[in-house]
Amino acid sequence: MNNNAVIARQVTVRGRVQGVFYRAATQQQARRLGVAGWVRNLPDGRVEAWLEGSDQAVDTLMAWMREGPEQAEVTGLCVCEVTPRSLNDFEVDA
Repeated sequence: MNNNAVIARQVTVRGRVQGVFYRAATQQQARRLGVAGWVRNLPDGRVEAWLEGSDQAVDTLMAWMREGPEQAEVTGLCVCEVTPRSLNDFEVDA
């Protein structure tokens, strides 16, 4: 794959990931890596994220998301390949 190619992945994170600064920490990591997208809480306790960027940046962020911030206890990630939407920033959705 071309290093400049933008990929997108939709990620659902299971575990103790709400109320532990998971979304804010994900936003911070994404912006540091140059990944665009968003992250939000789901009603069932999971967190959902949309990630867009280079293959390497998205993979690096997903590796971080498997651990999350110190207070989180991630039990799994469900990842789907999706079509990029040309997003420019990384937001935390309510």
